[in-house]
Amino acid sequence: MQFLRNRTVIGIICIMLSLIICFAVTPLFNRAISEKTEIVRVAKEIRKDEEITADMLETVEVGAYNLPESVITNQNSVIGKFASAELQPGDYILTSKVTNEPSAENAYLYNLNGEKQAISVSVKSFANGLSGKLQSGDIVSVIAPDYKKQGVTIIPPELQYVEVIAVTANSGADANTGEQTEEGEDRELPDTVTLLVTPEQSMILAELEADGDIHLSLVYRGEQKNAAEFITAQETVLAELYAPEEETAEEADNAEEAAETESTALEETSESESGESEEAEESEVG
Repeated sequence: MQFLRNRTVIGIICIMLSLIICFAVTPLFNRAISEKTEIVRVAKEIRKDEEITADMLETVEVGAYNLPESVITNQNSVIGKFASAELQPGDYILTSKVTNEPSAENAYLYNLNGEKQAISVSVKSFANGLSGKLQSGDIVSVIAPDYKKQGVTIIPPELQYVEVIAVTANSGADANTGEQTEEGEDRELPDTVTLLVTPEQSMILAELEADGDIHLSLVYRGEQKNAAEFITAQETVLAELYAPEEETAEEADNAEEAAETESTALEETSESESGESEEAEESEVG
């Protein structure tokens, strides 16, 4: 190690190291800093749980150095997902800020496909809503006291089996989604119950809501496949009660055509028999 004590040798080593840094390390570092990459950025405000669409995004070129690994670089991997936090214009979109499903609160509203609707009815007393025991996924019957001011209490055939999709407190928060409350936190009492219904059912519920009290009785709580059987049975009843007018008109036309055909056939048979009778009479006279 005697040579390391020589100042000349130490000087040469320092010069070599400085040359390596200047002509090898520094260019690599500068190249890494100057590299560009395209990323997805927020173009306009996106609220929490809002579905992300193409017009909310923009693709921009930025320096690749020191970018988070979770930054999203392809719009197609974001469109159709939901924001898990509030996003402002200019924010980078990270994988932690998007989710495939909205949060538990209001998640059921994103499953509507146009065939059915969500409608809320008031729980005007604690007993009307099964004493606050209703949960999402329950199958209930809607009982109408003094139905249409007729002095009778019935379960309308259209509302024998209806699915509960939410129970909401007066504050607007879901009062019973199956989520556990924090220790010591009181669960809010229900103020409305949201039901998944067809347009025909929603109109009847709106009338009942306006005219009087609505009572909900629990029919089934359990596995989804069993609950679906109740809904299928209700859909069968609705199909019978609300047969499409086109089919009814078509059946009437078919019946009318059949009657006309039968009438024509009877007339032809009658004329044929009359002709044969006349021929027989002429034969006898001859």
